[in-house]
Amino acid sequence: MIPAWVDGDLQPVEKLAAHQRGLRHLAVSVFVVAGDAILIQQRALSKYHTPGLWANTCCTHPGWGEAPEACAHRRLEEELGITGLTLDHRGQVEYRADVGGDMIEHEVVEVFLARGTQDLALAPNPDEVMATRWIDHDALSSEIEADPARFTPWLRIYLKEHTGLIFGS
Repeated sequence: MIPAWVDGDLQPVEKLAAHQRGLRHLAVSVFVVAGDAILIQQRALSKYHTPGLWANTCCTHPGWGEAPEACAHRRLEEELGITGLTLDHRGQVEYRADVGGDMIEHEVVEVFLARGTQDLALAPNPDEVMATRWIDHDALSSEIEADPARFTPWLRIYLKEHTGLIFGS
């Protein structure tokens, strides 16, 4: 169950139902960076929306009553085997995007930045992640511009509309 607004009240809702109904709901996104490089992941083909697309380091929905930072740490470990990084809360972003399959992501996202190194030990969970790579911020923006369909809607939104919030000093 994830926190979503129903008739103006925040309440626990099954995740798939929140996406099918396009409900506004809480989310967490993490960007791990090393200098100008960003760690991105390719979503597993088994994901029920946006399978095989490239996304930021990690993104998820907190469980009902779960704090955003605790959620971010949990999912970094569950998805990528990453532990021990310090998370810097960068702010809150809201977006609404069609993610295919008659589903909508309408998220109020707590965004975190973590600084690491490109030799950071990774253990991707194959149920969540198909591939990972480090890519320079400018190169990522160029790739998204050249072929946006390879990237999740939220990553495209983050880099187009919220670069200063996420990566600024």
